[in-house]
Amino acid sequence: MLFRSQAKASIPIESSAMATRTTSTRTLQFTLILLAAMTSIIGSLGAPLIGTVAQSNHITISTAQWILTATLATGALATPVMGRLADGHLQRRVVLFALAIVVVGLVMAAMSKDFTWLLVGRSLQGLGMGLLPVTMAIARSHLAPAQAAKTIATLSVTAAIGVGLGYPVTSVIAQYFDYHAAFWFATVMIGATLILAARVLPHTQARPRRDFDLVGAVILTFGLVSLLAVLGEGQVWGWTSTRSVTLGAGGVVFLVAWCLYELRRHDPLVNLRQSTHRAVITSDASGFLISMAMYLFMPVVVEYVQVSRSVGYGFGASIFTSGLLLVPLSVGTFTASSFVPRLVRHFNARITVPLGAMLFAVAALTFSFEHRSLWEAFVAMGIAGLGAGLTFAAMPGYIVRATPAADTGAALGFYQLLRSVGLSIGSAAAGAILAHYTASGATLPSQTGFLTTLDIGASLLIVAAVMSYLLLGDTPTTVSTPWVIEMMEESAELGATGLGLIGE
Repeated sequence: MLFRSQAKASIPIESSAMATRTTSTRTLQFTLILLAAMTSIIGSLGAPLIGTVAQSNHITISTAQWILTATLATGALATPVMGRLADGHLQRRVVLFALAIVVVGLVMAAMSKDFTWLLVGRSLQGLGMGLLPVTMAIARSHLAPAQAAKTIATLSVTAAIGVGLGYPVTSVIAQYFDYHAAFWFATVMIGATLILAARVLPHTQARPRRDFDLVGAVILTFGLVSLLAVLGEGQVWGWTSTRSVTLGAGGVVFLVAWCLYELRRHDPLVNLRQSTHRAVITSDASGFLISMAMYLFMPVVVEYVQVSRSVGYGFGASIFTSGLLLVPLSVGTFTASSFVPRLVRHFNARITVPLGAMLFAVAALTFSFEHRSLWEAFVAMGIAGLGAGLTFAAMPGYIVRATPAADTGAALGFYQLLRSVGLSIGSAAAGAILAHYTASGATLPSQTGFLTTLDIGASLLIVAAVMSYLLLGDTPTTVSTPWVIEMMEESAELGATGLGLIGE
């Protein structure tokens, strides 16, 4: 009788413990998803605000483009550094430190009285762009395998869809108030997320200590910043000026030195040794070119539609309307990436990346040649989303198939770094091209500047399509869950693909 009483008494205690664990798991999942959504908000404070920032600060469109380029550049540098620091017991500290710096950057931007302070604030905000891999690492460390896989996939989808939702929200705030209000809105959101993360994120147990490659991080920073500075200001300084030539050559030397240093280091910041296979090199190069083209297309179209019709081109669209342009891009990306497994099964995997790149090129050329109505911009964005979804969901698959399981993370990490650098260089290059077509004393570039930028982006996409088709070759079409989960842990674009595969 006593035994029965004890057994009965233990039932509610066990149930309560299970309920507590379930609640704790759900709270952690919600917090991680919220963090992924916040990275989208940070990114959404870019393209739609470029026009109004240029007008308010009496600067050219090409100069205002730096509020996007600076954030992307910081994000590109932060991603490998934060990922490496989070590969141990510092996951929680990395998230909280990054969010705190982002809040500081947002307050600086919200209170800025000139463009310099705004640019510094935007640069600090770029740390938030490196949070997504850290959230995936936390999910992998603290959730059961099945829950971790689903959470990682959800994080990826949240980041992809969040861009399309974040642009309209921040745009409507900027339209009815000013762009400073958009930064105050983001400050409140990120601040609330920081408080929640401080309460919810668990501490990670200590792991074997790994040396942090500080020298590699510094060399990479010098190299990338030097090249971006030349791309962004070369038109002002003069492309053949001593400053431009020195910084450009120095940037190349730093990046070459970084590659050599990383190859020789036992515990490098980014493992380059796993990127020697033909499929890996081709995927890396294709990802770099397509990422460059993305920012030679997306912000350019957004800026174009905001130009007043009185100038002779443009549609005079509001900030909110231009922000809505990113909705079909996100929808197209999500839709196309979810169909990649079916394409791989029913057709040769070799066509996926070339098909996506060509669709993206068609989008850029469509708007370059047909830009008489605003609806054409929405159609072009939707087509671009389809192309981006196919390419970015498929390319990591080639890398996974070509590398041993133990080296997959390193190979995908380098791929993601090249993608981030490509986005930064694409944004800086777009600003340089628009600056070239901006007359002395004018604020806006000529229409030819916008269209030339789109044409160059389309050319890069065509090169990527041809290169990937010729060099990737035939690959096996069998799909297995382990490498899908591995890819989802390393690549944000695989979220939709991962959901589709897990559900089958």
